[in-house]
Amino acid sequence: MNSEPEPERLFHEAREHDASERAGFLEKSCAGDASLRARVERLLADEGMADAYFDETRASDDTRPSGTAPLVPGRELPSEREGERIGRYKLLQRIGEGGFGTVWMAEQTEPVTRRVALKVIKFGMDTRDVIARFEAERQALAMMDHPNIARVFDAGATEKGRPYFVMELVKGLPLTEFCDSRKLDTRERLELFAEICAALSHAHQKGIIHRDLKPSNILVTLHGDKPVPKVIDFGIAKATQAKLTDRTLFTRFEQFVGTPVYMSPEQAALSGLDIDTRSDIYSLGVLLYELLTGKAPFDARSLLGAGYDEMRRIIREDEPPRPSNRLSTLNESERTGLAATHRADVEKLGRLLRGDLDWIIMKALEKDRSRRYATADALALDIRRHLNDEPVEAAAPTATYRFRKFARRNRRHLAVASTVLVLLVAGVAATAWQAVRATRAKHALEDQVAETTRERERAEKNFLLARNAVDDYLVRVANDPRLGAGLQPLRRKLLEDAMAYYSTFLESGGDDPELVEAAFHARARIASIQGMIGSREEALASYREAIDWLEASGKEAEQREELATCHYNIGFLHLDLDRYAEAEEAFGKARDLRERLLADEPENAGHLAELADALNALGVTMTKSYRPQEALAPLEEAVALGGRLLALRSGQANDFANLGSQLNNLADARRLLGQEAEAEALLEQAVERQRQALALDPQNPKYLEFLGNHHFNLG
Repeated sequence: MNSEPEPERLFHEAREHDASERAGFLEKSCAGDASLRARVERLLADEGMADAYFDETRASDDTRPSGTAPLVPGRELPSEREGERIGRYKLLQRIGEGGFGTVWMAEQTEPVTRRVALKVIKFGMDTRDVIARFEAERQALAMMDHPNIARVFDAGATEKGRPYFVMELVKGLPLTEFCDSRKLDTRERLELFAEICAALSHAHQKGIIHRDLKPSNILVTLHGDKPVPKVIDFGIAKATQAKLTDRTLFTRFEQFVGTPVYMSPEQAALSGLDIDTRSDIYSLGVLLYELLTGKAPFDARSLLGAGYDEMRRIIREDEPPRPSNRLSTLNESERTGLAATHRADVEKLGRLLRGDLDWIIMKALEKDRSRRYATADALALDIRRHLNDEPVEAAAPTATYRFRKFARRNRRHLAVASTVLVLLVAGVAATAWQAVRATRAKHALEDQVAETTRERERAEKNFLLARNAVDDYLVRVANDPRLGAGLQPLRRKLLEDAMAYYSTFLESGGDDPELVEAAFHARARIASIQGMIGSREEALASYREAIDWLEASGKEAEQREELATCHYNIGFLHLDLDRYAEAEEAFGKARDLRERLLADEPENAGHLAELADALNALGVTMTKSYRPQEALAPLEEAVALGGRLLALRSGQANDFANLGSQLNNLADARRLLGQEAEAEALLEQAVERQRQALALDPQNPKYLEFLGNHHFNLG
């Protein structure tokens, strides 16, 4: 395999060096290859910007061989001039220039008069690869229609056959320059960045990956007083759904495409891993990092000075410092400049970045693309959550973090809830102590058995009242739509305190069945909360302990419904952990218990609904473990029970919604078996059932989510 660096790649890298440094860079990179160095030097301009000069006599082959005639000193190839016309456009001013094309501000004279930007290939640069790349950029822009992406108006060729296209004229500044010159604060920068994410999301939905996102390719203009970002320069964009041009266009093997500082690890790897939209997510992460700290994750000069292979290794393997930590490395001059452009001192900026913004940026910069945000919309949504003081998806899902977010939004509610909870805990403690004293007195003072019994009965009655008050309060908290997940830590803490009291009872009260039964209920409640906050292994351990305690009490038959609920929840915990055999076993136990309960009370709607849920979960587990044929029986039985439940309860909203989900799951199994017509019919029924649920409860978010899923699967 020929590993000689491409001249184009070295050309782009050399542009990042000052003129005084280029000779040393080329000496090191070309490794004594005079021919390669000559080809690169022919592509460089005198003033540090990329330019390419070729002899007027071009080779007839449009691929241009490596022996192109050298530059003749003192001569320039012909180029467009101000006042010249190209088609119906009059060139007014040259406003940009790259290695292969020139951008002019031009005036369109017909059918309307307006200022536009006209991009034309330079003389001598109209090779097959360049023309293909040029047409791909024009086609990419033409496919998109978004207020934050420059629009294409027209295209054609000059009298000498060089392609050009005409696009929206964006009178703006590069992203970082605009934000710094306007001294935008952190919130204003984040709101601007969210609009850029929306533009990239539109491009990705159109099947376009930009691959070269950087501040100079995002210009910010003003519409009145509102800053509007515009994404430009799709010159190395890649299509994921169709070709952008019929001309031959490919990236050469081991060709470095993009700007190193903003390049994703998979772009730098030059491996067989195809580039997808998550490469742009990484570049967005670099942009946000630079936008908020004034520095890119990796210093451009150091990166390019490290050499080609080391530069690629750094991008692929080295973890950049968190943005808040990066601020602490700035020197005094940089700290002063950053404070001026961000309207805040560096210490305050560090506090603003620490937490949410650190997590958001580092998630976007993950080396493993599967751990980044899946879409630009997901990144923008987390930015909006941060701005609204809501929990962000990038944060570690700790109870403390979520509680802190909840407390910030609901200070008044939390103060009231905390006061009530303290009083309830105090009541539980007082009545628990009475129960303990009564139990001890029973064994110590046998001559006062009658009085002790009455005292103990009073204590247990008071304890039961206190426990019911705690349970009722927690149910209200869980069902109150104004209160989010932030109270879960308090819920669990209260139950764990109660658990400690029950443990004390067991130590002093021996094998008292009532206390063991109470401990079972408490541990089951704690397990439920642990499952809701993501502590799955802890929840499984709590459920096992709860079941052991119930078996020790000898009251399994009396607590059959609660035991079935435990096995049902255990099944979902195993399912979340992809332990299909364990999940199936747990759901099977839940089903068996529910069948016995229903056999005792055939017309009990609650038992009917719970059995349908257990069968549905069992079938879903079999489907997930690639056994759709076995899944049909429990899923069909769940659907039958769901229909029976509708008739029994006269069509409640939740019954319609559950039946819709059961039909959807049965359709999934049918589809895996290749029975697509049956699956389609089932999904149409599922959609209709969810619509009926929504008609009864239009604002229920769960029903809306189910309906969206059914439509998606049907599509």
